[in-house]
Amino acid sequence: MTAGQEISAWRPRVAGVVEVFHARFTEHAYPMHVHDSWTLLIVDDGAVRYDLDRQEHGTPGDVVTLLPPDVPHNGSAATAQGFRKRVVYLDRTQLDDRLIAPAVDGPDLADPVLRQRVGQLHTALAHRGEELEAESRLALIAERLRGHLRPRFAPRPPSTDRSVARRLRELLDARTVDGVSLEEAARLVHAHPTHLVRAFTREFGIAPHQYLTARRIDRARGLLLDGRAPGDVARATGFYDQSHLTRHFKRVVGTAPGRYTRSGRT
Repeated sequence: MTAGQEISAWRPRVAGVVEVFHARFTEHAYPMHVHDSWTLLIVDDGAVRYDLDRQEHGTPGDVVTLLPPDVPHNGSAATAQGFRKRVVYLDRTQLDDRLIAPAVDGPDLADPVLRQRVGQLHTALAHRGEELEAESRLALIAERLRGHLRPRFAPRPPSTDRSVARRLRELLDARTVDGVSLEEAARLVHAHPTHLVRAFTREFGIAPHQYLTARRIDRARGLLLDGRAPGDVARATGFYDQSHLTRHFKRVVGTAPGRYTRSGRT
């Protein structure tokens, strides 16, 4: 593992939790990427600087950060000492998709009770046999998150460009492994290729090829945690070969697929 990095990743037997990810980074900077799940993040040491929907944010240790699915974000250390974070990725059953926009508007929640509960959730998730406690704590956390987000909810007006961008996103989601050429996508979505790229990037803050790669990395993380070998994972997620997977995986996650697998808990 690269100097200045400590990583632990595992999938607990708790409904609603996709993955738990603990890491300490001093130099790694996340590129723009997306997740198919909600990212619930606390920082224990240092601070993180990140962009979400083209707005800059920071995560001091006294806040809880909630990054919504499908919305691009990046991340890097805000101090020379780096940062140590704990993340729980929650599946989309935990929070309504209509709360994505409110989460974009205010992802950092200064709520000491919520911060304490998230820490307690991590403690429960780290121990086998504590699944009921973890599920109970997660239920209270989700309820409190909804309490923060619901008052902000307001429907967005439709637009032609937004419709085009969302149709392309649906196509990329459906063709994550097989992929799709820009020419074919333009034909299927009924838009000029250049307009398609511009509309997608304007709507989601990330280029279509970056979005597709991020989706593939998300799938790869899950398969690696299932115990699949990196070579098999590469073929199952649309990468040309293991080196292709490794190059993109290290850039997004901060470690190689093989090391990521060995970091997991049993």
